[in-house]
Amino acid sequence: MSCKIEKAKLYGKIVCPPNKSYTHRAIMLATLTKGKSIIKNVLHASDIDATIEACKRFGAQIKETEDNLIIDGIDEFKKQNIIIDAKNSGTTIRIASAIASLIEGKTVLSGDESLRKRPMQPLLDALESLGAKCSSTNGKPPITVSGAVKGNQVNITGNISSQFVTALLIIAPRMEKGLILNIKDDLVSKPYLDATINIMEKFSIKVNTIIPYKKYQIPPQKYKPTDVTIPTDFSSLALLLSASVLLGDRVTCEIISSDLPQGDKKIIDILEDLGVVVTLNQNTITVKSPKLLEGGKFDLMDTPDLLPPLAILALKSSKPIELFNVKHARYKETDRIAILGRELQKLGVKVKENEDGLILESPDHPKGAELNSENDHRLFMAFCIAGMYVGDCIVTNPESVSISYPNFISDMNKVGGKIIPNL
Repeated sequence: MSCKIEKAKLYGKIVCPPNKSYTHRAIMLATLTKGKSIIKNVLHASDIDATIEACKRFGAQIKETEDNLIIDGIDEFKKQNIIIDAKNSGTTIRIASAIASLIEGKTVLSGDESLRKRPMQPLLDALESLGAKCSSTNGKPPITVSGAVKGNQVNITGNISSQFVTALLIIAPRMEKGLILNIKDDLVSKPYLDATINIMEKFSIKVNTIIPYKKYQIPPQKYKPTDVTIPTDFSSLALLLSASVLLGDRVTCEIISSDLPQGDKKIIDILEDLGVVVTLNQNTITVKSPKLLEGGKFDLMDTPDLLPPLAILALKSSKPIELFNVKHARYKETDRIAILGRELQKLGVKVKENEDGLILESPDHPKGAELNSENDHRLFMAFCIAGMYVGDCIVTNPESVSISYPNFISDMNKVGGKIIPNL
């Protein structure tokens, strides 16, 4: 499937979707909690469906009511064999693999074609060092995990994905001996680790920071039932703000604020560095864009999901936009560095691809093109926004938005977008 994209100007209000990362984590933590927790304002998306189904397989009782989940978690795991389909969700398979190591019995975990290309070996090695038995296909899904781990001390690399660290942190309180967690190399996506620790605290868990982003100590503890409201997803909001910058700055994004941290709030600082005026209130955010952006160099080590929304802003920049220190974006649903570079060149953007990022200059003569999103939800959305700026484009794989923002096309078209599906 694909969509025809025509030039558009946007005007109106959009309700930004809830945060995907926090929704995943809250469901997993409630599953590890004896008693009932309520997760409010959950994201409805296929990645989240994968996490809900995985937690049901583990034994959690989950009731869905409109935008809330009522989760009755697991006190003691039964000895059982389980099969989990994580679909396209890297967060699901990584945290679920760790939870599987707490259970006596064999858990088989796999997913779609994209997920079967994503690295798992560092996490499997860590779980094996704690006493689990793991096997995989070349260090990637499908994988099998057999427990039960007791805890103690573990080493994990931090330079591929922070999700490996998150997975170990989440199961640490349920280990008989607790866990001392040592992170080797420089940790990427640090804010996602902060997010994990903060939401664990909502469930009454204490994580002792010995050396920030290097060493943590988690004693054996019990997760306690709680109510959590999921905030707005700044990864999705970044795309909406980029759309407003490129396609008319009369869009108001409605948001739900929270004390839970999000690294992708950095989008506000970056837009201001580019010359955009950002007005953030408690429940809304708007931008006012200059005729041309100012360009600049931006380190995305902690915020890899900002790569697509920032890359497309090169279409409207007077100077180059350099995005660097984001090599781990090559290990997402796709190699986002390579695909962004390849496809944006079709629009006339001048691109230099580096191992850890991109340098992009605005086109002399923008032109329409067929853009292949490679079934990557964030690339599809970014390419649609770019297409509405340039006009006369085709973008492939609209079905991919079900992963994080199922209403993206309808939300865009409600405020003047011209994304025409089902070609």
